[in-house]
Amino acid sequence: MSNELSDAAQRAQHYLENVGKRRVAPDSISIRALDELSGPLPETGEEAELVIADLDRLGSPATVASAGGRYFGFVVGSGLPVALAANWLAGSWNQNVAMEVMSPVGSRLERVALGWIRDVLALPSESQGAFVTGDTLANFTALAAARHEVLRKVGYDVESQGMSRAPSVTVLVGNEVHVSVLRAISLLGLGRDRVVRLPVDEQGRMQVDQLPSVSGPTIVCTQVGNVNTGTSDPVREISRRVHPSGAWVHVDGAFGLWARVSPGRRAQIDGVEEADSWALDCHKWLNVPYDSGAVFVRNSDALRAAMAAGPAAYLPSGGEGDRMEFTPEMSRRARGVDVWAALRYLGRSGLADLVERCCAHARLFADRLTAAGFHVLNDVELNQVLVSFGSDAVTRAVISAIQQEGTCWCGGTVWHGTTAMRISVSSWATTETDVERSVEAMIRVAKELVPD
Repeated sequence: MSNELSDAAQRAQHYLENVGKRRVAPDSISIRALDELSGPLPETGEEAELVIADLDRLGSPATVASAGGRYFGFVVGSGLPVALAANWLAGSWNQNVAMEVMSPVGSRLERVALGWIRDVLALPSESQGAFVTGDTLANFTALAAARHEVLRKVGYDVESQGMSRAPSVTVLVGNEVHVSVLRAISLLGLGRDRVVRLPVDEQGRMQVDQLPSVSGPTIVCTQVGNVNTGTSDPVREISRRVHPSGAWVHVDGAFGLWARVSPGRRAQIDGVEEADSWALDCHKWLNVPYDSGAVFVRNSDALRAAMAAGPAAYLPSGGEGDRMEFTPEMSRRARGVDVWAALRYLGRSGLADLVERCCAHARLFADRLTAAGFHVLNDVELNQVLVSFGSDAVTRAVISAIQQEGTCWCGGTVWHGTTAMRISVSSWATTETDVERSVEAMIRVAKELVPD
């Protein structure tokens, strides 16, 4: 067994040492070579070294180089080396953190890491949290707690009775609500087509003066870190407007909540602590390996009730570290190990520096592209930049050409009816040199396609 482990470690190290030298998107030859990984399952097993060798030979060239510094698509982090190393060690432990008795170390590190996150984000001290796969499941978990609580207040037990006869729950969202929230709403039986969409301003912020009067079971879903512009809803004002009526305020803060760690950015999302629940990713701005998200809920009783699994004779009674009481999952990998390592390595100052560097890189992209004559569509408040290269057709052509050219990778979006390229700067590995090299390629490719 030691041979294949050391071989894999050497191959992984070689991959990471060279990921910054290769094109970001794999070429067509590498993608076609993946066919060699197909075929029928062998009748007899193969040598472990051969399995790993083929995986590296064929798989590594066909990866997207998101572990490097020039991937700017989909708000994807790169994985801090210390977090990756902790992930490898935790993988060798093979711990199931459903219950404390199954993994004392995994349970302890989850509690510590969740407490550190709650502290650095200045969330209410009474909030309970849990690690999940990502922001989609974090939204689901938080909104399940919200559904439980707003229906409990009117005397209905949704976990026992289901949704078929439940009182109607009003769900308010902004017009820029993320699809992960809508997916969670659908999975919870609240009906994504039944949500009430509210107007937003030119940067995507929910407009407080457009909030309707609320009564009865109501959930308001706010956003911190718009996936296009990076802007955030005025959570404090929204909370103070709807809380007197008993509404639950949820914050979808996949990447934007991490801006709270920076003294220079905190004012932009001040007031989120007045909400009732929060969802965020750790594999985005914290840069731990996939997959890793976190959820926090102020009312721990509501969270525990929504996630209750029911009795099982073989399971011991819940202990302090039994995170399965706070998540939809029972058996889970020890995600908290990676997060604990990343937070301890960075510390408060390192977290703040990581956020500020990404925001500065985004600002540099915007300045260089504007100076080159292209149109930046958003106020660059955080790490997101939207740029148009002219008509929608031209912009789409430029995006495709930039992706094919290989120096960097950015995706496309539509903002206020205009096609735009979206630049998301989320990686610890991105340097100013990466930005300059990438923006030079963007401008060169665009000027070859943009008519004079």
